[in-house]
Amino acid sequence: MSTAAGSESNYLVGLDLKGRRVVVVGGGTVAQRRLGLLVASGADVHVVSREVTPAVEGMATGGQISVELRDYTEGDLADAWYAIACTDEPDTNAAIVAEAERHRIFCVRADNAKDGTAVTPASATYDGMNLGLLAGGDHRRSAAVRNALVEALQSGAVTDSAEPPAAGVALVGGGPGDPDLITVRGRRLLSHADVVVADRLAPPELLAELGPHVEVVDAAKIPYGRAMAQEAINSALIDNAKAGKFVVRLKGGDPFVFGRGYEELEACAEAGVPVTVVPGITSAISVPSAAGIPVTHRGVTHEFVVVSGHVAPDHPDSLVDWSALARLKGTIVLLMAVERIGLFADVLVEGGRPPETPVTVIQEGTLRTQRVLRADLSSVADRVRDEAIRPPAIIVIGPVAGFSVDAG
Repeated sequence: MSTAAGSESNYLVGLDLKGRRVVVVGGGTVAQRRLGLLVASGADVHVVSREVTPAVEGMATGGQISVELRDYTEGDLADAWYAIACTDEPDTNAAIVAEAERHRIFCVRADNAKDGTAVTPASATYDGMNLGLLAGGDHRRSAAVRNALVEALQSGAVTDSAEPPAAGVALVGGGPGDPDLITVRGRRLLSHADVVVADRLAPPELLAELGPHVEVVDAAKIPYGRAMAQEAINSALIDNAKAGKFVVRLKGGDPFVFGRGYEELEACAEAGVPVTVVPGITSAISVPSAAGIPVTHRGVTHEFVVVSGHVAPDHPDSLVDWSALARLKGTIVLLMAVERIGLFADVLVEGGRPPETPVTVIQEGTLRTQRVLRADLSSVADRVRDEAIRPPAIIVIGPVAGFSVDAG
């Protein structure tokens, strides 16, 4: 008779399953949730089930696991090191646990944890650590505490004993504005920073989370106003890193999407300063999404183009082929284009885009102050002026800009 695996007396241990046979009986959604971690651990995973979900089938087709489409039979656990019983038949699960116990194989019973000989912990991976939590078989509780712990680690509210990052620079994309939309890795590195060099569009709430010892360098580049020269930014990164500090260059959006991040990478590399690049969620896609606009949609558009509007179409420094853009049928996303939207609308119409082409302008996207203006190419310039739309704003041009489902 098995002991109560769901009791507080569980012994939490990490199993090395690499190359070892693991048998999972059942191919439904319960099995599906467990297979990813088993595959990631390097286990030799075999699934036995009358039918499997499309995701499980895909893992088999991709060579990650093997699947036998049949009923469980006595002997299926031969040579296994670990087993999971997750069918929707209690009698079958009981038989699997009984076979496992006879062969001294630890077995998880998904439908009734206390009747198995092992319990799957609520787990997560963070900064090279594997976290596992058991709550006496109360999976909701263990998952809730696991989630809270990971969130605390990500935010810096809880720190581990690992050494802080070595001196160097991390180019971190802060996302479109909402502080919750920075990546997990970006937030973690930010919590270890000695110096943060921040753009105006970097989420300011993230700076409020920094400790009092962290030096914040204002690298705000206010459009058409005061700006910190790029050379000065490069120097701030390099000088602080060479002084033995870990420097985070915090940018809005993604560092390499009109963010001059590669210039900073080149400068640091030339100076011999190690650099880590942490991609961010670019506003070119996320801000339209926050307004309920997909940049692509089946049967509507097969391409989208992201264009910088920091110079006029006829400016000698412009690298954009506006006549080619006008001939496209898909989506155009304009960044830094509010001040010149009339010029861009005119050149697109002159190039062949219909004047009635839908246009949506989203100001301060993803923030509580987000504003959405809907117009078309013939009217957008006047509407932007009349509604006093100001940067930062994303402009979406094309059929998808006419979609009007509220994303909440």
